[in-house]
Amino acid sequence: MTMKLSFNTWPYASFPVWLPAYPLEEVIKRIANIGYDGIEIGAASPHCYPPTTTKERRKNIKSVLEYYNLEVSSMLPGLSGGPGHNVASPIPEERRHTIEHYKQVVELCAELGGKTVLYIPGWQVFGTTRKQAWAWSCEALSEISKTAADYGVTMVIEPTPFDSNLVDRCDDAIELMQEVAEPNVKLMFDTFHALYRKEVSSDYVYSMGENLHHIHISDNDRLVPGQGRGDFVSLINALKDINYDGYLAMELGFDRRDIEPDNVARQAFEYLKPLVDEANKSMLIKAER
Repeated sequence: MTMKLSFNTWPYASFPVWLPAYPLEEVIKRIANIGYDGIEIGAASPHCYPPTTTKERRKNIKSVLEYYNLEVSSMLPGLSGGPGHNVASPIPEERRHTIEHYKQVVELCAELGGKTVLYIPGWQVFGTTRKQAWAWSCEALSEISKTAADYGVTMVIEPTPFDSNLVDRCDDAIELMQEVAEPNVKLMFDTFHALYRKEVSSDYVYSMGENLHHIHISDNDRLVPGQGRGDFVSLINALKDINYDGYLAMELGFDRRDIEPDNVARQAFEYLKPLVDEANKSMLIKAER
């Protein structure tokens, strides 16, 4: 029973800015050399957009992951670009395209050894009622989760209030999970979004409890943890209290060009690793009693 650290690939290219940009194989090497246990892959080009990631390249990526002993902690859909990937879109073709994109991400994640895919519930478009947008998102997740189950993949619902307007709060994510009611649909949250809502990240941990399956770590303004106003000591203590056994994925520093990806990855690792190691040690001692 341990917490592990992962790093999201966005700062190394793709979303929502294009630069700096590195091939995924290079990103794997850099993240592993910093010391991370896992990598969270954004399913967008040039890294892992399913339609442009050939079978041969998938095998090569997996071999590079194995060489550097790096796990795929999780994958998430590519949200930028023409399709939009909105499961709550009033355009039927866009909803269908997005559902198929998720299924492709699930398949690719499983091929690379991953077992978790993030579900972004979409956004309500003007002229669509919230009730209708919610129903479309719920229907989409129900369908996607069945495909995910075939691949042994868990779908985790993320509240994204900074970017969207449908699943804003912790309680919204819990409600959607309960409505879908599939065993492989669980919860996650991003500390950045909790801070945006002026809420306490550790409260999300206790509210989600045993259904908390994944976490994004970022300080306010997508800063490295410890550089803003987030209380990550309390967060780690809360995770220890619920015996959290999963990844903490750094999703930070990707919303602008003027960052050094290696630097933010290293700073985040150096700040959180001692806190996580101490928490893991405490959980191990408690388990042995």
